Amino acid sequence: MKQILHISSSPRSEASVSKQLGNAVVEKITAKYPGSILKKRDLTNPLFPHLEEAQIHAFFTPAEHRTPEQLKSVVLSDTVITELKEADIIVIEAPLYNFGITSTLKSWLDHIARAGATFRYSENGPEGLIKNKKVYLAFSSGGVYSEGERQAYDFVIPYLTQTLGFMGMTDISVVRAEGLAVPGIQETALQKGIESISVE
Repeated sequence: MKQILHISSSPRSEASVSKQLGNAVVEKITAKYPGSILKKRDLTNPLFPHLEEAQIHAFFTPAEHRTPEQLKSVVLSDTVITELKEADIIVIEAPLYNFGITSTLKSWLDHIARAGATFRYSENGPEGLIKNKKVYLAFSSGGVYSEGERQAYDFVIPYLTQTLGFMGMTDISVVRAEGLAVPGIQETALQKGIESISVE
């Protein structure tokens, strides 16, 4: 049995390919690990908020010195960090929008990337504190970015692997449904992505 955290970041409805791909990943995980507990966080419904000045000040204020307002301002960040820590497996839907991740996914990362909570600085440099997790990235894109001339335009997978790795999550698998706007490829792109899913 596993604790699974499923992060959805596409503003589209169930027609979203990244959602379909992410759901397929979760289905294969639960088939391999019957009885697993699934926690889903949709970053678009309700809309996940961007960081504000009050939250940033609260992050850098020791908990015992926070005002009631500051304590309230960090509740969401504390909640999503707890979800992350409790999970054994994390599935993140990551569609490519204008060569990068969605703003809602960036906001989620801003809330979880906290010094002293998910990483720390030591004499030997930064150390990630969220360890022993398996992460699956469900990537979707209109073009093909895994190879060829457009590979340099993919700022989704490099950014996510580096950011998550900084927090200690280094066991990352990428599942791709790409070429969704390319004739001759788009017809089978999602199915190929689903068929490529390999659950560890």
